[in-house]
Amino acid sequence: MSNGDVTGLTVAVVGLGYVGLPTALALSDAGATVVGIDSSPARLRAIARGAVDLLPLHHAQLACASAGDRFRLTPDPTAVRSADAVVICVPTPVDARREPDLTALAAACASVVEHAVPGQLIVLTSTSYVGTTRDLLVEPLRARGLTVDEDVYVAFAPERIDPGNEHHTPERTPRLVGGAGPHSTRAAAALLAPTASLVRTVADPETAEMAKLWENTYRAVNIALANELADACHSLGLAPVPVIEAAATKPYGFMPFYPGPGVGGHCIPCDPHYLLWQLGKVRQPAPLVATALAANSGRPARITERALDLLAEHAVPARRARVLLIGVAYKEGVADVRESPALEILAGLAAAGADVAYCDPLVPSLRTASGPLDHVPDPHTRAWDLVVLNTVHAVHDLAWLRAADAPPVLDTRQRGPVAPRPAPAAEVTA
Repeated sequence: MSNGDVTGLTVAVVGLGYVGLPTALALSDAGATVVGIDSSPARLRAIARGAVDLLPLHHAQLACASAGDRFRLTPDPTAVRSADAVVICVPTPVDARREPDLTALAAACASVVEHAVPGQLIVLTSTSYVGTTRDLLVEPLRARGLTVDEDVYVAFAPERIDPGNEHHTPERTPRLVGGAGPHSTRAAAALLAPTASLVRTVADPETAEMAKLWENTYRAVNIALANELADACHSLGLAPVPVIEAAATKPYGFMPFYPGPGVGGHCIPCDPHYLLWQLGKVRQPAPLVATALAANSGRPARITERALDLLAEHAVPARRARVLLIGVAYKEGVADVRESPALEILAGLAAAGADVAYCDPLVPSLRTASGPLDHVPDPHTRAWDLVVLNTVHAVHDLAWLRAADAPPVLDTRQRGPVAPRPAPAAEVTA
């Protein structure tokens, strides 16, 4: 493996989710033979059918890879034995107490260690606490009698994927690599070079692990700040977005973050808790981070409260209110509802007695605390007491909400006018 040339290599990608599948496709596109390993037969069937949430570019890559003989899918973990390199891309969620759930990661790493062979490169990409790579790969491999950086090579290279954003595809994004030794670092950098705009190597896995946690904790704190200052703007009679855009004209020392209903997905609601959990074990306080995470967690409840207040302002009892949520995915352009604020908002409104529904063409059906819901394809044909703008996809047509007889609108993104229009057509901000 030299100078980023992966032609002729066999690479096993363990975990074919939102990170693993694009990684596998990028490696296949670069010339590697890819063995995609996933413990879910349903996921493997979906990939084989092309029924997966990908950007058009990656759908084209999947179609091309599936038509060839260098892309194979299997649930068999022993398939890593035939690989020159193994890339581990499994989820690292948090549990109900917001503590790390390492079940999938620990199992995947243990399986890879069990089946590792001399000469193999193992790259972990899953976000976790500082020291994960050594705890779950380096030390277990040594316990097997394999000398890391000589017999086998190990590195951490955190995933950097912005789902649904065609401008920030992995191929256009720099990648970090921290190896468990100089040979491991070079090997991992060469493997990943064709899948990134550039590769930046760092001293060790721990530096790369902390860098990833820092990235997403930075985002979590700034999202909390954006929501707080947006609320301050509203109290002062100002629309937040023009203020943010004005501040963003400063070419240094500022990056714009925008208000919204909360945080969702696989990174921001989870990754910073890995850092807090680890810091708690060494009694290192991080009050700013903890406060920001608490603020983000409480945001959907605040949106729900504002929605109920707005219904009351329009003399509509919550127990018979018909409320429509626009968008339930955690962000624009994706079908992913993991940790989506919409789930909590829907649950809160339903608990108050409202008749809730949602419109999201990317999410045909949804399981909620009060039962299953189906996407409403033609919301303009029904009467609503309130419409909540949660996640607005490009495919959403909201022209009907500008009609004179439109229902009140609660914009969780605070992009509408500050003052509500007279009932029944009103738009307010959360």
